[in-house]
Amino acid sequence: MTRADRLKELGIDLPDVASPLGSYKPASVAGSLLFVSGQLPLSGGKLVFEGKVGADVSPEDAARAARQSAINVLAVLKKELGALDNVKKIVKVTGYVASAPGFTGQAGVINGASDLFFDVFGEEGRHARAAVGVSELPLNAPVEVEIVAEII
Repeated sequence: MTRADRLKELGIDLPDVASPLGSYKPASVAGSLLFVSGQLPLSGGKLVFEGKVGADVSPEDAARAARQSAINVLAVLKKELGALDNVKKIVKVTGYVASAPGFTGQAGVINGASDLFFDVFGEEGRHARAAVGVSELPLNAPVEVEIVAEII
């Protein structure tokens, strides 16, 4: 089964890649590694949720936002590589969670992204990871996800 078939099976349609919000590009290749810039939980050009997790956004909704960010990462991968089958494995995921004071559930939030990568790539989707609480993210997003992937 191709990864495109797997996306279909999961009911996921990849969106267009969002334009960068600053002076950077969506992805950069170094040798056999592809670094994908941080992706926000945008759908249809709008954030799916806004605000700080633990105050404005529930941990469950934040995990859904992390999943959407991961879908946007997949869109970048496909645009850069032509097909997700050109991804050998997901090496590292870094998830940033805009956290209200006292919120310590960042790992559970970023599971929304990690679980999607496993669902799409199987064992090649298991990765090293950091889930980091931050005070603010661009556009008042609750999460941002970036990855490093090994490519063919």
